[in-house]
Amino acid sequence: MRRAADRRWQMIELYQLPWSPFCIVIRRIIEFGRIPFKAVNISSGDRSLVWKLTRGRYYQVPVIKHGRNVIFETSDQSQVIAKYLNERFDLGLFPEDQRGVQSILWDWIEDRVEGVGFKLNDIYYEEFVRKSDRLGFVRHKERKFGRHCIDQWRAQRVDLLRELSAALLPFDQMLRTRPFLLGERPYFVDFDLYGMIGNFLYSGHYEFPVEHPRLHEWFARMHQIKRDVPK
Repeated sequence: MRRAADRRWQMIELYQLPWSPFCIVIRRIIEFGRIPFKAVNISSGDRSLVWKLTRGRYYQVPVIKHGRNVIFETSDQSQVIAKYLNERFDLGLFPEDQRGVQSILWDWIEDRVEGVGFKLNDIYYEEFVRKSDRLGFVRHKERKFGRHCIDQWRAQRVDLLRELSAALLPFDQMLRTRPFLLGERPYFVDFDLYGMIGNFLYSGHYEFPVEHPRLHEWFARMHQIKRDVPK
């Protein structure tokens, strides 16, 4: 029994891009759970390490390695990694009575919030993507969003900030009567939203939207919160 518990708490390796919203989600969940981990930053232009780790089945991030287990997503919104951590370490992030609500919310978060926030962060990619990776970074973005997309986002900065503020408004309203999105404690959607906002703020060029003071306070709580030490 003790050996099983020891295996559960062995070091996790988190393969990540530090600015990725989805990596920020998983990193904050691990920190919240007080789980021992080591972050492994990969090259944004070279995913061969992840490809090798997943035996040619996946090249995106995040990926975690926990003992012999290598965990990665199976679809854009599968939440496989978060659910693995939740079950393995009993984090209580996916309660059954919030199942449908969380699914609806994370769909909004990963579409409306992430879809604007990453553009605002990527405007400043030269400040956090190493020089040798910048060509691959721009090529990846332009293949997906069209030529000169980053220049277009830079020109649209003010409109994108307004769009992000509108996407965040429902979450600020949810916090009028409770400290977290769905109640008295954080669930997965709190970490999901934290990651999307964390990506938006990553470059250091933005302040938290002043029109959402409750969300700002919630973000500070989410930045610090850790669960009670498991016995």
